Amino acid sequence: MNDTAPLTGLRVVVHAGGVAAAYAGRLLATMGAETILLEPPVGTPLRREPPFLPGTQVSALFAYHAAGAHSLVCDLDSAEGRDTAAALLSEADILIDDSPLAKRQQRGLDPEAIASRHPQLVHVSVLPFGASGPKAGWKAEEINLQHASGEGNLLPNGLTIELFPERPPVKIFGHFAELQGGVAAALGALAALWVRDEVGGQFVDIAVQDAALAVGAFAIQRYGDGSIEHRAERSFRYGGVLPCADGYVELLTLEQRQWEALVELLGRPEWALDPELSDSLERSRRGPEINRHIRAWAAVRKVADIVREGQAAGVPLAKYNTPAEVLRDPHEGVRGLFQPVAIEGAGALDMLVSPFRFGDAPSRLRCGPPALGDYGKVLAEAAP
Repeated sequence: MNDTAPLTGLRVVVHAGGVAAAYAGRLLATMGAETILLEPPVGTPLRREPPFLPGTQVSALFAYHAAGAHSLVCDLDSAEGRDTAAALLSEADILIDDSPLAKRQQRGLDPEAIASRHPQLVHVSVLPFGASGPKAGWKAEEINLQHASGEGNLLPNGLTIELFPERPPVKIFGHFAELQGGVAAALGALAALWVRDEVGGQFVDIAVQDAALAVGAFAIQRYGDGSIEHRAERSFRYGGVLPCADGYVELLTLEQRQWEALVELLGRPEWALDPELSDSLERSRRGPEINRHIRAWAAVRKVADIVREGQAAGVPLAKYNTPAEVLRDPHEGVRGLFQPVAIEGAGALDMLVSPFRFGDAPSRLRCGPPALGDYGKVLAEAAP
């Protein structure tokens, strides 16, 4: 672990049953905070979330989100568990909690109790629709959050809807909305921590729906002029994802010089030299026609050739790498984006460390995902 990480010396307690709160804790752990997961005796539900790492019963989702943390078994439905949690929180800087509102008071995790007992603690609540308002008590899974934020109605789009027009609205693979909620929770915690010396601890209320809604801000802006986007229309007028002979690239030309460079890359075909296409609005109107030509050109060429020649000519395009190719990419290696992490039963696996770094040295994970209750051993060894 890099001792110069910005949160070194701070302690974060995470009580998370879902991805958003867990990811917030993971981000803070990567920034150097000592992070402790408060888990019930059976462990957080994330431990049982598929997919599992090959040959193990270790959840890949849990392994990633819990890397760098410790685990403390704490039954918050018992008086002893609540006393244990209170003692831990008395020495903590940040609490991240996604308990349902109905259970917070009986667990001693309601804002009033936390503020009274731990006035310097930054208390971050992470719920699907926030801790206040008419939806505060609602539950939601990832698919609900993607649709509640407006993104679900816009999927699939672009090349996907052209290839599979019969598909209904779907969700982005994985936990897109919840990860956005985790980012917002981490930023909220840091903002409150920044001013803690002046105002003391604060309650930070994060709604995952709001965080995911912010990602679709451009679509929301268009409501003002009466435009409502639909998945059948949401795509680049031309370009976007292009199938090639051995993979895919993505092309996006926003500027006139980029269009002109694309024409050169295509070999100055007759259709592209039409004087009307020198106008960007006309190109937008004739996007489907342009795409037919570009895709026919790309379909018989290899990705590496297109990328090499295109980037040399100033055309903004890039290859879609497979996961294995991402891991082998020299650029990712130089930046230290991945780190071998030991996981029981699975060995050492390359894991994405973080989406950011501080200074010249890459961020590092302290360890892999913790065994259930491993922090009890840490406390025992530290006892006089």
